[in-house]
Amino acid sequence: MAEGTGVLIIGEAPGGELSLTTQEVLAAGRQVADGLGQELAVALFGDTLEGPARQAVAHGADKVYAVTHPSLAAFQVELYLSAMETLCREVNPGIILMGRTNEGREVAPRLAFRLGVGLAQDCLEVSVDAASGKLLANRPVYGGNAVAVLSCNYTPQMAAVRPKVYEPLEPDASRAGEVISFPVDLADSLVRSRVIEVVKEEAEGVKLEDASIVVAGGRGLGGPEPFASLEELAKLLGGAVGASRAAVDSGWVPANYQVGLTGKTITPDLYITIAISGASQHMAGCSGSKAIVAINKDAEANIFKEARYGVVGDWEKVLTALTETVRELVQD
Repeated sequence: MAEGTGVLIIGEAPGGELSLTTQEVLAAGRQVADGLGQELAVALFGDTLEGPARQAVAHGADKVYAVTHPSLAAFQVELYLSAMETLCREVNPGIILMGRTNEGREVAPRLAFRLGVGLAQDCLEVSVDAASGKLLANRPVYGGNAVAVLSCNYTPQMAAVRPKVYEPLEPDASRAGEVISFPVDLADSLVRSRVIEVVKEEAEGVKLEDASIVVAGGRGLGGPEPFASLEELAKLLGGAVGASRAAVDSGWVPANYQVGLTGKTITPDLYITIAISGASQHMAGCSGSKAIVAINKDAEANIFKEARYGVVGDWEKVLTALTETVRELVQD
């Protein structure tokens, strides 16, 4: 593609609401656009987009492209990809940012391929090099043991931003922005796969990625039974339960409990880890926690290097005492 200008966010609006991840990426895009002195636009895809378009402007967008078609009511990778490519070639942005959500993982590399450019995946931070004006993307490498700073040599420069690494901007309903209707022509022949059934998992309490307090367990728990005790403490604290990959791979808890590089990224105010060693892959998913409390019998465990508070001891005794103390405080 020819040299483009401006920053374009590929957004998501499931159920007619601007997604939280899109709000986060808008915050990142606002910083990049302001650093370049250029416009920030967001593209939304669906059949009805008036509500999320207004939300996008309130969260920092200067311009919203409402890409509409009846077939875009539900996510279909081939249809969304075709609509995205059409828009990008028409708008010709200099930088494209999107969230590394389930949908983002599907379309981001495919879109980059179609546009003939590279893609910086799983970015923890995006910024602008003042000298060259290039996009700089920080992403974890070597299993999270190091952070690489990437730059793109071709336009549009593309990056997929990890959820939960940016705070959304405070919405401002008085912001003015332009909403542009962008209907697309999508042939049914584009569809190579169809959604047969959507099964929603029933969940109680706060979602792991949204919880302000998380209690997580690892391999050192020895089996699935101790997670009932973690559930008890989390319930008292009004939080959620998480787990290391080892606990998930052992079949002790479902995959949606997993925190880490290949699991969920969380940024709670308080993260209590029990019998988790603190491998780099796990820490990559919780390094944004404001305070980490570690309970582990191994005084040399890596988790203590990351924790603000640490308790070396038998997790059963420590957890029992902690739970009883919290229960007394809650009752008082």
